[in-house]
Amino acid sequence: MALMRTLAAFVLLAIAFGAVAGGIELREFDDPVTEKRYHDLTASMRCPLCENQAINDSDAPISADMRDRVYQLLQDGQSDIEIINHMVQRFGEYILYNPRLESRTYLLWGLPIALVLLGAIVVVLMVRARRNASAKALNAEERQRIEALTNRKRSS
Repeated sequence: MALMRTLAAFVLLAIAFGAVAGGIELREFDDPVTEKRYHDLTASMRCPLCENQAINDSDAPISADMRDRVYQLLQDGQSDIEIINHMVQRFGEYILYNPRLESRTYLLWGLPIALVLLGAIVVVLMVRARRNASAKALNAEERQRIEALTNRKRSS
């Protein structure tokens, strides 16, 4: 029984140490709107060090610095666009999960739409080709038989 208590104490101690070592950040916000903006901004930016992880989920030191900078800019009263522009200027376009629509990103934004349209055109052309091929595949004798059968159905 004492062994179970000791083991349980070690497990609780390990969980508590993990929470402290994980670097839980507590930030003070004046209003819930600013807090929501902070969470939205940090969720929309990618950690430059981690692979495809948002800065609000990353334990990398660069992400902590980025979160601090976003918090400071929010406290200074800057808008979301100003904060994003500042972060992009400092860390590059890579940090944005949704890249901006610019001349160099037209292909990135337009390619999915173009592929869907191309696929739809191919499907339409294939359906038309099959309809025309099935109609042309009948010879004159087969057409007469089909017409005779359809005429017999109509007359009865």
